Amino acid sequence: MLKRFLFAAIAALFLAIQFNIGSVNAVELDESIRTVPLNDKGDTITLSLKQVKQGQKVFVDSCTYCHKGGVTKTNPNVNLGLTALANAYPARDNIEGIVDYLKHPTTYDGEKDIYEFHPNTTRSDLYPIMRNLTDEDLEAVAGHILIQPEIRGVLWGGGKVYN
Repeated sequence: MLKRFLFAAIAALFLAIQFNIGSVNAVELDESIRTVPLNDKGDTITLSLKQVKQGQKVFVDSCTYCHKGGVTKTNPNVNLGLTALANAYPARDNIEGIVDYLKHPTTYDGEKDIYEFHPNTTRSDLYPIMRNLTDEDLEAVAGHILIQPEIRGVLWGGGKVYN
């Protein structure tokens, strides 16, 4: 009886973790979901299944402490939803915009550098895990952020109401 209970508890914990991360098997993602804006000129890129998996791993390992479910723990008024990313200046609703932000973060209006506060590759002593991220990792995590609204809908960036 105890063995059965322990197995059920472990299975329930594993299932809860999987739902909590909000993962979707990359194989289930068709090309239209994996096609995201590359830049503000209207170019697009179709992420490979490898990039999708890599982006999810990097996001979970590096970003979820402050951005679980697409929210921003330190500023709940700004999330990682497409509308919020598009309304930032410069726009962050594309791969190049997000990568630029991860290298050189600025306030939402673009007026002030915030590299002293937000993890970035410019000052990786603030959040040491950033020093190990390559441009490929940054592009993959940007892709992950951009496909989540398609996968999770209002759950992505919806805050405590949905998470």
